[in-house]
Amino acid sequence: MRPDDWHLTENVDDFLARSGEFLRSRPVLHTTWLTLTEKLRTLGVAAHGAGTPVFGRLERAGEVHATFLRFPARGLSVTSLTPEQADVLAAHLVALGHTVPYVTAEESTATAFAEAWQRHTGASPTLRVRLHLYRLGTLTPPDPVPAGGGRLLGEQDHEHLMRWCREFAADVGEDVSIDAASWSGTRFAEKRYTFWETPDGTPVSMAGVNPMVGGQVRVDPVYTPAHLRGRGYAGAVTVEVTRAALAAGAKEVVLYTNAANPTSNALYQRIGYVRVTDVAVYDFAYAAPAAGEDHDRQ
Repeated sequence: MRPDDWHLTENVDDFLARSGEFLRSRPVLHTTWLTLTEKLRTLGVAAHGAGTPVFGRLERAGEVHATFLRFPARGLSVTSLTPEQADVLAAHLVALGHTVPYVTAEESTATAFAEAWQRHTGASPTLRVRLHLYRLGTLTPPDPVPAGGGRLLGEQDHEHLMRWCREFAADVGEDVSIDAASWSGTRFAEKRYTFWETPDGTPVSMAGVNPMVGGQVRVDPVYTPAHLRGRGYAGAVTVEVTRAALAAGAKEVVLYTNAANPTSNALYQRIGYVRVTDVAVYDFAYAAPAAGEDHDRQ
């Protein structure tokens, strides 16, 4: 394998023209890339609010074997790689002058890339989080279903929605600004949301879904305020949005959970979600540059 088997572009349409079929061939495993590239394609790069991304594809003899996505000052998201492929990619990015603050990938790929990146740069990797990726098997509604029902959010719910997204982001450790000015550039903006409400119309839980791409829909986020947890609301609203996704024609419905959260993992398994694979995020710590050394990298 040669470094020039990796082809880089800043044009999402060019990337999808070459790599779209590969991403759609495994819609569950490639859910993140499918939804993010669709957002960039339809809303434009500026909608993401993070500068111009770099897309990469590993292509040999006209066949795409892997892809990556990187926003300036953000981490690398990469599809499955062998250890050799991870090493070649790490060496290639170093040669091009890239500095990677973190990597996100299926666990074996993330570990292989973290080790390769350490060899090539000296950066020390630290595991930040492990995620489980689930896909829907047989939907099994909770029994009993809590009193109330689901309701799609409208414009009148926007302030409430932003407040709950801020609380969700704080719960999962995301450092993000969520207000009227920043909303369109956040990862929460393009989703469709449903509240679970008590019979008197009080919202008690919410679930969002990403637009359907490649036949798959990802549920994200699911949030219940701390004082309302343990009453079945999260399961009820997740079933509600899952049913809606299936009714809209989704062939796959998927979601991520934090591997360290036994409550959410047990919940999604009870309502019919089946674990597919694990994803890991490694942060990289770099030694301080020597005086006068130039580290002007992307």
